[in-house]
Amino acid sequence: MAVFIIVITFTLMEGVAWFTHKYVMHGIGWRYHKDHHRPDHKDSFFEKNDVFFIFFATLAMSGVAFWQVLSATFFLWVAIGITLYGVTYVIIHDLFIHQRIKIWRNTKNPYLRALRRAHKVHHKKLDRHEGECFGMLWVPLRFFKLESQQN
Repeated sequence: MAVFIIVITFTLMEGVAWFTHKYVMHGIGWRYHKDHHRPDHKDSFFEKNDVFFIFFATLAMSGVAFWQVLSATFFLWVAIGITLYGVTYVIIHDLFIHQRIKIWRNTKNPYLRALRRAHKVHHKKLDRHEGECFGMLWVPLRFFKLESQQN
């Protein structure tokens, strides 16, 4: 049951990330997210946008706290699912796509290339309106088709 809850939580986090990105980061939280869309914002390793990472980390830590206080392991499994999604986010979004640490520049993997292409399309818009591709791991099929046409 634990693995099931962890996998379901991880999977649901893609929807939560999409919703948060589209309606919070590109909505009321734009003042924290806009530096992430500006190519000239790199005066520091950190971005205002990192506040969202802190929010989700706090959510995961709350799950651990609920597990401790209520002795309900369900909250621990949910916290682990959120944490695993967060680790995946750092690896895929920060390291692979945005190269915050230059360790994973090239790949021939069609999924990863399509993922990177979709994210670049998202960043073409420098304002908060008319964006697309708000998820992290889900890639619209057209980006795979573009990938196969270029090879």
